[in-house]
Amino acid sequence: MKQAEDLRIYIEVIRRGNFSAAAGYLGFSKQYVSRRIAALEARLGVRLLNRTTRRLGPTVLGMEYYDKVSAIVMALDEADRSVSSHSRQLKGRLRVAAPLSYGLRFLPALVSVFMAQHPEAEIDLAFSDRYVDLVREGYDLAVRVGRLADSTLVARKLATVRFLTVASPAYLARHGEPENPEALRDHACLLYGHGRDVHWNYRVDNRAFAVAVHGRLLTDNGDILCHAATAGDGIAQLPDFIIESHVRDGRLKMLLQAFEPRPSAAFAVYPHHRQGSALMQTFVGAIAEALVASRSPLGNAMP
Repeated sequence: MKQAEDLRIYIEVIRRGNFSAAAGYLGFSKQYVSRRIAALEARLGVRLLNRTTRRLGPTVLGMEYYDKVSAIVMALDEADRSVSSHSRQLKGRLRVAAPLSYGLRFLPALVSVFMAQHPEAEIDLAFSDRYVDLVREGYDLAVRVGRLADSTLVARKLATVRFLTVASPAYLARHGEPENPEALRDHACLLYGHGRDVHWNYRVDNRAFAVAVHGRLLTDNGDILCHAATAGDGIAQLPDFIIESHVRDGRLKMLLQAFEPRPSAAFAVYPHHRQGSALMQTFVGAIAEALVASRSPLGNAMP
């Protein structure tokens, strides 16, 4: 039991970056946390942490050890939950990460209903457009929109998502409408991402291709781009759930529809060892059911 406690202490020290924060989260004293980490290093015979007066961080071996023991501790937690699965009431805490725009549109009402149905369940819900490393950051589940890069995770498709090119009537009146994707090179484009090497995907003759686009505005949030497009600042390529109302009321016009790329999707992703979690599977099922009951924006039915 002491070994399992040491692993939990070590995980929280890495996640929170210092002994004091880990101690406060776990309910221990800073001295106790420091002593247990020292004992763990002594038992392993290696240095897990680099300590300076200003910062604390894992060594190379310390990070490798963290990756491995995180999965072990999560599996132990899941074993505890599965043993008590005879109870009909779902219990436990679920840490969920979701992209800001998508999450704020679809999750708040669902979470309220889910918590009312399962009063002993706890949901930690984080909205961010950054990439979340589930294992290293201690999340059980993430909702992701678009292509999935990490094949080590289990993925369940939740909904179809179309990426559409749009601009305001005011912008098009000033600059004209592009007739094909290549013409975007002559337009002010509104860029999504973390760097200016941005490409938009299209299809011609059933073949996929990408066009490099350029513009003055770069952001990692789709709602900001939608606002800029509506204001006439340029052309944007955005998911349908963001632009739906703006297209319907005429503030944005869909462009290059003959070249629209294949639909993408929203997914629930989680580590393999979390597949047996009744709480998580029930939560994912609730998301999928809620989305199926709705209709995708702009007439595209969700799966």
